[in-house]
Amino acid sequence: MNTTTEWSYVLASSADEYCHLIDQLDQASGDWLDNLASLLPRIHAAVSALEDTYVDKVPQEPGQDMDRRFELYTRLRKILGDHDGYALDFDKPEELDDMSGSLADDFTDIYFDLKKGLDLLEKDPEALSRALGLWYRSYLWHWGQHLVDAEKHLYDLQVHHHIGASRSLV
Repeated sequence: MNTTTEWSYVLASSADEYCHLIDQLDQASGDWLDNLASLLPRIHAAVSALEDTYVDKVPQEPGQDMDRRFELYTRLRKILGDHDGYALDFDKPEELDDMSGSLADDFTDIYFDLKKGLDLLEKDPEALSRALGLWYRSYLWHWGQHLVDAEKHLYDLQVHHHIGASRSLV
């Protein structure tokens, strides 16, 4: 897979899968976090393969619904429990009780930025280039850092046998 068009469809389908996983948290099986750990690199590869030609096609973004964001963040934080918090690069080792990274925050911000593009596609299935522009621009300006931080923390959880197939290797 090496064309921008192929990656565009991978991003659209992966965004849909991601939002579906988050939407179905209440019915999720125990491996939902493993599924997200596998899905995030696919999203990352797909959005990284896009070209900035899509940025010109970005629609005006509506305001954010902070109540919905907080509700999702709270649900995710409760479900993630001890897996939620992690230290960011600038956190001091002696302050690990006050870690500033949060998977719940990362997942919430990624969700709402991807959902905007999916909502655009739902209204107009021919709007893929506009959705891609929205995803690409918001990736560069916002959710890209959340994606990298979440991938890094999920990798750490896998390596230390808290989630994923590596648990059975212990």
